[in-house]
Amino acid sequence: MQTSTALRRIACVFLPFAAGYYLSYLFRTINALIAGHLSSDIGLGSADLGLLTSIYFLVFAAAQIPIGILLDRFGPRRVQSALLLVAAAGAGLFAMSTGLVSLLIARAMIGLGVAAALTAGLKSIVLWFPRERVALLNGYMIMLGSLGAVTATAPAEHLLTWMGWRQLFEILAAATGATAVLIYVVVPERVIIPSTASSPATLSSVFCDRRFWRIAPLSATCVGSAWSLQGLWASPWLTDVEGLDRAGLVGQLFIMSIVLSGGAWLFGTLVHCIRRRGVGAETILAVVAVLFMAAELVLTLRAPLPSILPWSAMAIVGAATVVSFAVIADYFPPELAGRANGALNVLHFGWAFLAQCGTGLILEQWSTEGGHRAILAYQVAFGVNVALQIAAFVWFALPAFRSFTWWIGSIPSFAPDNISVAVEPVISHEQTVVLMPVDGDAEW
Repeated sequence: MQTSTALRRIACVFLPFAAGYYLSYLFRTINALIAGHLSSDIGLGSADLGLLTSIYFLVFAAAQIPIGILLDRFGPRRVQSALLLVAAAGAGLFAMSTGLVSLLIARAMIGLGVAAALTAGLKSIVLWFPRERVALLNGYMIMLGSLGAVTATAPAEHLLTWMGWRQLFEILAAATGATAVLIYVVVPERVIIPSTASSPATLSSVFCDRRFWRIAPLSATCVGSAWSLQGLWASPWLTDVEGLDRAGLVGQLFIMSIVLSGGAWLFGTLVHCIRRRGVGAETILAVVAVLFMAAELVLTLRAPLPSILPWSAMAIVGAATVVSFAVIADYFPPELAGRANGALNVLHFGWAFLAQCGTGLILEQWSTEGGHRAILAYQVAFGVNVALQIAAFVWFALPAFRSFTWWIGSIPSFAPDNISVAVEPVISHEQTVVLMPVDGDAEW
């Protein structure tokens, strides 16, 4: 790709969608900062906060399949710009809300409005950039978007010192509306012709693929839990268990957000590099999952380490979608990119909803003493998450375990007599799909 063409595509395609994803991440994590204000101003309890914050994930997850179909049919430009207007209206309603019901409706509108933020960006990258750059650009997209989580910590806290949370959401509503207009005006249209070598582009092609159901539970339980913890429950833990004051809390949330942003860049670069050496992205996903579970256990079992270490390790997993979507890109052709990414995002955000809401319900089983929950309450809630992640990892690792046992059995000294094992060949998507050329066929 020529330098001038690349720069033009970055300016007119990549950056506008990155701005939309930035707002999505900001809306996703802002409740961790304003949770105390919502409790004092409106009288929300732990279960109410869990429901209010997680309704974003529920609506987000429910919208992924329809949005994936719309993205493949109408393109990311029109879908993203229209939905961001819904998010802007939701942010405006949130600023005016005085009760739990209106806050829930506003939060649901925000979740629906930014539901296409990531998948629209990923779809635009698939459509406009060379395939060998997709994983790297995905990493950059999520890195820039996760700066929204950074903004939702110290910068937003400084704004709250001279304006209320309602005024903050009024500003977010205006910024979201402006981004919707920017995407509609600046981003060009592009139509992709389905590859004749690929199967029909239907949603069943995704859900009937065994490879999808191998990685999806592991990706969902890890990434969704990371979003749930950083988006809400990190704040109560650091206050109730670690005893941090407001300044210490905001500082630690800020560090976690920086780590998250850097993790997206790291994962994108890592996937880009190891693919050139013939290593699959699935290997990185497995390593990330193991590290995430280890960090949760270190935190839950109160190991004698600074809590910022396991919390930072857990935060970085929120960027592991770079890895998951790189795996999905290997499985499915470009004309199925919207549906495939949307299907995986259903599980990501669906699990985030369950984890966030379920954690609140578990915590409510313990009474507060001096305004703080018992450590045991958090240990039980977090421990349930870890147990489910371990089960998902076992499911993910089963094919590798079977391959290992077959390899052991193929060694003459270990192989039983009169037993033969047939191994089904695995054909990667890259071997079966003909991709259309990227350069020189679009009108700007």
